[in-house]
Amino acid sequence: VQLQASGGGLVQPGGSLRLSCAASGNIFTLNEMAWYRQAPEKQRELVASITIDGRINYADSVKGRFTISRDNAKNTAFLQMDSLKADDTAVYYCNAHLRGWGTGRDLLEYWGQGTLVTVSS
Repeated sequence: VQLQASGGGLVQPGGSLRLSCAASGNIFTLNEMAWYRQAPEKQRELVASITIDGRINYADSVKGRFTISRDNAKNTAFLQMDSLKADDTAVYYCNAHLRGWGTGRDLLEYWGQGTLVTVSS
């Protein structure tokens, strides 16, 4: 299974970016997709998550500014980031919990390669 993240870049404060994460490979059910981020010298933190049935969770710091969504037919998750702040600068990682064909009932966890988001004037 591979998670391909894209959409990062440089944006001014107050601007917007949209991240995408496409999952491919041996996927039977893609139970949950999520975005994490890690700023320099800080621990990786959960930004937002979405389950296969649409349950969503956001970090308090992004509520009202970020929107997570997914296209189940394409095994893809999106993170729309609006009103970006300098504190949002980080490497954003895509995360997935899934079951593969023939891999049993346990959920397997995968990480994408990360995409850098820089918010600066």
